[in-house]
Amino acid sequence: MTHKIMLRPEEVKEFVAAASKSAFDIDIYYNSYVVDAKSILGVLGLDLRRVLTVSINGYDPEFEKYIAKFAIAS
Repeated sequence: MTHKIMLRPEEVKEFVAAASKSAFDIDIYYNSYVVDAKSILGVLGLDLRRVLTVSINGYDPEFEKYIAKFAIAS
């Protein structure tokens, strides 16, 4: 499952903490750059001025609810 999101730099720490609670892999990418969403340095290394895509390899209703606040209309 994928979601299009926008993150501000001050939201990254909270986002990574929420992703880290999931037992499955979560990747976040922009263009050809793919990083582990559980890595604060990886996420901060992305261009946060752009729309990011989050790829979730499992289902966690709490994380789905959390990520919805960052979603953009597609």
